[in-house]
Amino acid sequence: MPRLQLALALLLACLLLGATHAAAEITIHAPPSLAGTVERINRLDLAQLEDALARAGLPLPPEIDVTLVPDDDPRARQIPSWIVGFATGPRDVVIFPDRVVSYPYDSLESVIRHEITHLALTRQAGGRPLPRWFHEGVAVSVDAGWGFTAQLRLLGAMLEGAETARLGQLFASDAESEARQAYLLSAVLIEDIRRRSGADTPGAIAARVASGVPFQRAFQMETGETPDAAAARAWEAYRRWTAWIPAITSASAMWTLILLLAFAAYAVQLRRRAQRRRAWDDDDFA
Repeated sequence: MPRLQLALALLLACLLLGATHAAAEITIHAPPSLAGTVERINRLDLAQLEDALARAGLPLPPEIDVTLVPDDDPRARQIPSWIVGFATGPRDVVIFPDRVVSYPYDSLESVIRHEITHLALTRQAGGRPLPRWFHEGVAVSVDAGWGFTAQLRLLGAMLEGAETARLGQLFASDAESEARQAYLLSAVLIEDIRRRSGADTPGAIAARVASGVPFQRAFQMETGETPDAAAARAWEAYRRWTAWIPAITSASAMWTLILLLAFAAYAVQLRRRAQRRRAWDDDDFA
């Protein structure tokens, strides 16, 4: 009897563990030349991704279809070369693995996490449309968060205006530099929203949209302000930092820095000489 009870307890524990992390079924379509890429995707830590999505108020999609397209495929020639991947609907992802070289992605795994977040948002919104800046900002936030390196990138990419409509124009551009700028601005806006209103705010906004509430209204209900007001507040600090860039990078500032470094090196050298003299004096006295 004790053994039976132990077996039942282990079975129950396994069932509970399985319920904690719902397994997502990933189907990958790829040519034989990308077999190594398929293996990397199959090794993706879905439990970690599920936790990151849950913190954003989003569920992990139960079914995911991934299509890998090499650059020599005719389908790849129809897509701008800087586009690494995209998601459509609640389950389909297309990836161009040969292009995984630029921000906001730092690896193939990062691309997959980013695109799966798009699927999760679409499912949470019930298929209703969400602004591109919201989609991309949430995907960057869930994938890697908003780190110091990304903040440094933003210093050189600030806009004069703070309207979210401008983000839509940047994302619609065919220029890679403008798209990168849009990613950065969207990411810092979403991170600020999550910090002020709660980490799960993106999922709450998408859920309201699924119930029929327009996005602008859903955003205001969850954050207490309009998207443009949130953008103006979130970007203000970075705009102030950007104002210092010309002064910091000017020729006079660089020469001043060089002189300060030279003075510091000279001071260190004098200190070392004084220490040697004291050591010699101690030896002579001994």
